[in-house]
Amino acid sequence: MDIEIRAIAEDEFEAWMHAIETAFGGHVRPEDLEAERSVLDPARCLAAIDDGEMVGCASSVIFTMTVPGGVALPTVGVTGVGVKPTHRRRGVNTGLMRRQLDDAHQSGETVAALFASEGGIYGRFGYGLASLAAAVDLETARSAFVPGTGTGGRIRMFDRDAARDQILSVWDRVRLNRPGTMAMDTTWFNYQFADKQHGEERRLFFAVHDSGEGPDGFAVYHVKSNWEESIPRNVLELYALDALGPDVYASMWRFVLDVDLVQRVTAWARPSDEPLFHLLREPRRLNARMRDALWVRLVDLPAALASRRYAVEGRVVFEVRDPFCGWNDGRHELEAGPDGASCRPTGESADLVLTVNELASAYLGGPTLLQLHRAGRVHEERAGALALADAMFRWDPAPWCPLFF
Repeated sequence: MDIEIRAIAEDEFEAWMHAIETAFGGHVRPEDLEAERSVLDPARCLAAIDDGEMVGCASSVIFTMTVPGGVALPTVGVTGVGVKPTHRRRGVNTGLMRRQLDDAHQSGETVAALFASEGGIYGRFGYGLASLAAAVDLETARSAFVPGTGTGGRIRMFDRDAARDQILSVWDRVRLNRPGTMAMDTTWFNYQFADKQHGEERRLFFAVHDSGEGPDGFAVYHVKSNWEESIPRNVLELYALDALGPDVYASMWRFVLDVDLVQRVTAWARPSDEPLFHLLREPRRLNARMRDALWVRLVDLPAALASRRYAVEGRVVFEVRDPFCGWNDGRHELEAGPDGASCRPTGESADLVLTVNELASAYLGGPTLLQLHRAGRVHEERAGALALADAMFRWDPAPWCPLFF
């Protein structure tokens, strides 16, 4: 089967959208076209063409992602990947990933990231699970905080337009301390917090905290009405919450948990080290469930490793296997610490042997090299090298990407 992989033209965007929605078992709505056009560049939208028909799709957006040390790194955000049911298991997705990563490498792009529709797809293309997210479901009646928790400041409600710049100002400061977080601009704010997304109606509320020197916390949520038997059993669905300090963070959660007529508060993608676990008197009431979140791919391995900062100083030689992107394959010497890093090819004996997937998993400081070793995925060749590398790569706070793409 001869499949052509190419970027689409401007006038092919609607057909491309129909193809990707078919792959996901959906249909294109007019509002979907408008929303996706606002964030996607057709030049970065790939199509697999079989006898004139679009049978597979993949696209990407260039974000700025925070990596350990507060470094802002341009990152390929991969999205819109799918293959029509008629062309499954024929190598179409492999062809799309091949073209996408080749293009990224030729353009000098360093790192790619994505949210996987299915976790089993992207490991074979060199992606590693780099962060976890916590889904929570809490009854407000059992949401008391531990004694002595500081809350305060002024919280006000705004409409979307009035809230936008205030929330973006907080987001831009908070993300500098959180690996995995993408910078958000007005376009992505409007996309992420639209009242209607993928056919789902959800009128959002925007709350902003101000301690007296400007915005320093926010929450975005929807209230799902449920008045069964005339008793208020509403569910507050939290879409975003963050703050610049612990007291403000606690204040925003207390505000959300105290909204009148709400029986439960849910959120499906909070950070794996969510402070709410330690604010609640009864943390078990969170009903927290962890799942995979951001997956990362090191496109240019030496450049990627040199771009982040490391918790302690050290030198490690990695033997890296990367069958999908052979330019990364081989031994790499990493010399790094809190003030910077360098990474270069070397002929020296390896300290650790692993695939590019494991380095990608550890890249943002989430899954540790020691955890991956316990899973049989990192092999130590020199005694003590694993402990050193693990100490270098570890980072706090845990990686989290609250912007979904």
